[in-house]
Amino acid sequence: MKRIIILVLAITLVAIGAGLSHAADLKKLKVGYLPTSGHLLYFVAKEKGFFRQEGLDVELARFTNSGEGLTAIKTGKLDAGSFGTSAPLSFIAKGADFTIFGGQMGEGHGLIAKPEKATRFKELKNFKGATIGAVRLATGDVVFRAALHEAGLDWKKDLTIKEFDSPAAVMEGVKKGTLDAGLVWIPYFTLAEKQGLKVVKYSGEVIKGHTCCRQVALTSTLKARQADFEHFLVALLKAYNYYLTDRNGTVNVVAKYVPIDKTDLLKDIYGGHLLVSPDPHRKSVLQFWDFMKRADYITSNDSIENRINTRLYASALAALEKREPKEKLWKKLNKEFKSGEPALHLNH
Repeated sequence: MKRIIILVLAITLVAIGAGLSHAADLKKLKVGYLPTSGHLLYFVAKEKGFFRQEGLDVELARFTNSGEGLTAIKTGKLDAGSFGTSAPLSFIAKGADFTIFGGQMGEGHGLIAKPEKATRFKELKNFKGATIGAVRLATGDVVFRAALHEAGLDWKKDLTIKEFDSPAAVMEGVKKGTLDAGLVWIPYFTLAEKQGLKVVKYSGEVIKGHTCCRQVALTSTLKARQADFEHFLVALLKAYNYYLTDRNGTVNVVAKYVPIDKTDLLKDIYGGHLLVSPDPHRKSVLQFWDFMKRADYITSNDSIENRINTRLYASALAALEKREPKEKLWKKLNKEFKSGEPALHLNH
């Protein structure tokens, strides 16, 4: 009996030692996110162990808005993060050395108003004279400004856009009547409906298939840690596969980070107003850059061709195809990636 006890203790100590050794070998990454169901790839990769399977110890850090998160990346407090499309492009236009290297979500924004004001905002021309709330640097804000510009309105003169730090603050302004309408992202437009407000128009109805949160890091960080970020994208691709194949499991994971009713989360994630993909969607980002310039949201004559790294995503896909040659999804995603995405277009 004594020998058995000693043997069990020895095996246990070896196992603990191996576990500690493995943990020590994991590469650490600190990654920023927003409390939205649109960032589900991070949550699934973390909770289902996909990051650890790829040799990464990923710490997720929560932020209220994109500006705060990107400032943290710029100052070295984060290694990477997913903070919109307009926000990183705005930082780049002002000289930040950011590179976009992957995707997270698309669409997922909406314009909310009180029911009695909803009809007015069905048409873009009726925005004239209105006071609209938006979160500073939010992608949905730029989507609507671009659409207003294309519809012939000067968003700087013909209406008032008030910027806030959070979608919750925008929602509160609409409820109180200090705003005629407000732009928020998922899951806040679902929460707004539960509080008596109405979603007037989804961002995907304005610019079909527009990109939102992109994977962003300092260019120098990406160059120094290419292998780590390739593994990071492999983990997100695994999370994407999980999202496609296990709805209940995905909702249960997201509920840990976005603590709202699971029925509402299911509607948010799979209801048709959120696009999920780890693909960097280079062509769409380039088009979004043009939208921002045309709408006079940014002023820049620079090209951002070299600010979008697609090599890491291509390598991640190739690695998964080699590991799992029978998995049809990797072949499908690789084909889509190589063919390019459809052009974005404004819907009036």
